[in-house]
Amino acid sequence: MNNRLRVLRAERAWSQQDLAERLEVSRQSVNAIETGRYDPSLPLAFRIADLFGMTIEDIFQNPSKETPQ
Repeated sequence: MNNRLRVLRAERAWSQQDLAERLEVSRQSVNAIETGRYDPSLPLAFRIADLFGMTIEDIFQNPSKETPQ
């Protein structure tokens, strides 16, 4: 699953550790989500969306549903 987590985190000048602490997960979990090696659980996806004041769909994109550019 593609996501904008790295960009959103960088816009706020947060380290992976900063974000991990806000989400109450490990830094390794944040890294795995950012690199697409791990898809977050639905509760974690909601926490991420709430933290950034966005919807889940604004942060995470299903690659099979993306429109060609």
